[in-house]
Amino acid sequence: MHDTRQRRLAAQAASDRILSGARPATMRDHLAALAAGGDLDGQPDFYGDGPVALVEERVAELLGVEAAVFFPTGTMAQQVALRFGADLSGRRTAALHPLGHQEVHERHALAHLGGLRSTWPTTMPRNPTADEISALAEPVSTVVFELPLRDAGFVLPSWDELVAACAAARAIGARVHFDGARIWESAPYLAHTLSEIAGLADSTYVSFYKTLGGISGAVLAGTTELAAYARVWRHRYGGQLFQQWPAALSALAGLDRVLPRVPEYVRHARTVAAALATLPGARVYPDPPHTHQFRLWLPHPAKTLNDAALALAEKEKVWFVGGWQETEVPGVSRAEVTVAGPGLEWRAEDVVEIGERFLHVADALRD
Repeated sequence: MHDTRQRRLAAQAASDRILSGARPATMRDHLAALAAGGDLDGQPDFYGDGPVALVEERVAELLGVEAAVFFPTGTMAQQVALRFGADLSGRRTAALHPLGHQEVHERHALAHLGGLRSTWPTTMPRNPTADEISALAEPVSTVVFELPLRDAGFVLPSWDELVAACAAARAIGARVHFDGARIWESAPYLAHTLSEIAGLADSTYVSFYKTLGGISGAVLAGTTELAAYARVWRHRYGGQLFQQWPAALSALAGLDRVLPRVPEYVRHARTVAAALATLPGARVYPDPPHTHQFRLWLPHPAKTLNDAALALAEKEKVWFVGGWQETEVPGVSRAEVTVAGPGLEWRAEDVVEIGERFLHVADALRD
């Protein structure tokens, strides 16, 4: 498995063209990019000042909130956000989606570390509606919306649906928290600014590595009261690091260099998705995509498609789509497609042409 991963990374890095994802960055690449995030002759941060404080100020301004707090991980940031809601209200239950990050990817930290429990307003593959929130059978401290809901296919509500759902949460006495790890690419579909989106919530978490290409790091943004609480609990969770300037500088570089291009990624993802949908047996979802990421299904086993992606990259230096996984339908596999900077170079006809070659390789591997 390790050898396969290293071979895949090497093939993707050596590719002249990449449709899905970005070229893997070496440590030297990351070091070279740090200079774009700030003055390397300046002093590093000391327990959260300097470039870390600058990131907090930038995000607070972008989101139009009173304050923001830098965290080493989004998992930690969101645990603190939900603790804050529970302590503020005295309610130990939060309303989450069963496909949300806290439920799927955090090893039940909500319960084990925070002593909190969750309730699900809906199990449908989308964020909860206003009616579903109003119908909750028990009081909750916080209602969480993941924008977009990644494990449902990077899906977003409409702006009106989101406004109504947030109002319903407040009507039942709950706070609103946005898991905005990918909020950067949600703005085009919602057709509102980042500050207008964040203005619907009491707290918002953002990530710097998922879209912006940062090394690591996250921010929890909201009121000054939340920020004061977050700094205390960040320390208690072990997140008060001595120095985080590499992560902070890479976050600033992402905000400056990548964030302005994200709307272009989202627009071009629709072109790519439409072209992929013409391949034999292909299906994309959402159609059209809500962000620059979407799901693609093809009628081949996952191992065959992963082997085909690697073979095509090693032979032709073209990276198509990788990360294929089996689905509940035998012989049909699914992958996540991410249209970033390298993908902007692909015209629709390029996607179809290379896609057909990719499937030809997959067919040959099955024979």
